Amino acid sequence: MTTPPTSSTPPNPYQQVPPGAAGTAPWQGGPAAVGYTSPIPARRAHLGDALASEWTKLRSVRSTVWTLGVMIVLMLGVGILSAVVVAAADAPVTDDESMLALGFFGVLLGSMCVMTLGVMTIASEYGTGMIRTTLTACPSRVRVLTAKAVVFFVLVFVITALTTMTVAAVQAAIVDAPSQDGGLWFRATVGVSLYLATLGLLAMAVGALIRHSAGAITVMIGVVLLPLVLAMFMFADSLSALRDGLLEYSIPSQLSVFYTDSVGIASSSGPRGWEPLWILLGVTAVAMAGACFALEKRDV
Repeated sequence: MTTPPTSSTPPNPYQQVPPGAAGTAPWQGGPAAVGYTSPIPARRAHLGDALASEWTKLRSVRSTVWTLGVMIVLMLGVGILSAVVVAAADAPVTDDESMLALGFFGVLLGSMCVMTLGVMTIASEYGTGMIRTTLTACPSRVRVLTAKAVVFFVLVFVITALTTMTVAAVQAAIVDAPSQDGGLWFRATVGVSLYLATLGLLAMAVGALIRHSAGAITVMIGVVLLPLVLAMFMFADSLSALRDGLLEYSIPSQLSVFYTDSVGIASSSGPRGWEPLWILLGVTAVAMAGACFALEKRDV
């Protein structure tokens, strides 16, 4: 009895296996394994998942720590130093608004940090290419932008509110001033924090539209400073109305309204009370709508 010859040719790993053939794996078209249940739960992603993802990204990058850290140092340092200088002059403060107005200049400098972080929250992903991974994990671009906006707004508002409250309390302890009005305290702390957080959202929208960190930051600095610079060179009487409008509705002037009308650049005909916040909210809403439209219509 002879043994049948065996083929010495090795099996071809690239040979096409007919779908459903016996011994083929499920991913090759074979029958699925009976009784197998994946340990990974399958469910539809929602906004909460996007919020968790954006919070992880925002708190894990060094730019967040540096920008918010510098903002806190500027607001605390300038605010407390102003109170020390006023107290050293031995001139008691009689105006209830004057003491809280000492924190204006620190907040104005800190707004630059908030705008920078707002731009980098989305524009930096375009620079590194991380935006491709983000949109692959969450194809809904409006959901991505919404999650970024919510996480950024809450973070900036909480940190700014805590910092402004600390500065106001320290200034009240240093400066010899009468008790402050509760409504003025609320505007100088919570109101200012809402305004800065909204300004950061405007910067985020500009970053989403431009998709370049340096360019978007430059645009936002121009939005803050350019109206004041232009108004300084409008000497002609025919430009007086335009000059007054630029001074009254510039961002530094609107920010000063939360503290007092006598900081130096606000006038009697400009916005009052909470009006600067409503103006900025309207502008930011338009910019965010444009950012959503741009994200939906163009490629990454």
